[in-house]
Amino acid sequence: MALKSQNHEELMKLLQVSRETIRSLNIYEALLLENNRKLNLISKSTENIIKTRHILDSAQIIDFIDKNSKICVDLGTGAGFPGIVLSILFKERKFPIRLDLYEKSPKKCQFLSKIAKKLDLNVLVLEKNILEQKNLMVDTIVARAFKPIQSIFKIVTENFNNFENLILFSGKNGKQALLDASKVWEFEYKERKSVTSDDSLILNIKKIRKKI
Repeated sequence: MALKSQNHEELMKLLQVSRETIRSLNIYEALLLENNRKLNLISKSTENIIKTRHILDSAQIIDFIDKNSKICVDLGTGAGFPGIVLSILFKERKFPIRLDLYEKSPKKCQFLSKIAKKLDLNVLVLEKNILEQKNLMVDTIVARAFKPIQSIFKIVTENFNNFENLILFSGKNGKQALLDASKVWEFEYKERKSVTSDDSLILNIKKIRKKI
């Protein structure tokens, strides 16, 4: 994966956010690094490139999300990517969107709750297995480094009663994964090249249903 490096000023320009929001992102980054050794939040190989590999990568999907959405859910959020980053940007843009973060690990949930409280984010941390939840109603579903695309399709069609769009981060095999999925599923989608990797795509998928 060919990552592009950004410093603070370049990141602020790319995200088009205030210095206060950059400050919030920096606080998040500092706490992430501080807690990474004991919680294994991110790969140690990405600690020096958090701004590109995790923050900017997460932030790039915000334009796919309708500002009038009420609830956005992050499946298996882990360290809070993309959920925490999106919530920080929602606050910047004054979007009244609640971010529901699903994470099975109690320790990671404690970390996420600490971040949400410190940065005053509109976040609901749910220490639950998304596979065990039913009849969920949300506007937008996001997932990053969670599960293969067809597994995600199964989850969102079986566990959610309603959603407008699904936003996925797809790696270098994304095209083939979509092709394989199209043999079993019907769906509409738009794709965009990732700003952080020439090998990756951002997918905005709607109207998913299994073929009969």
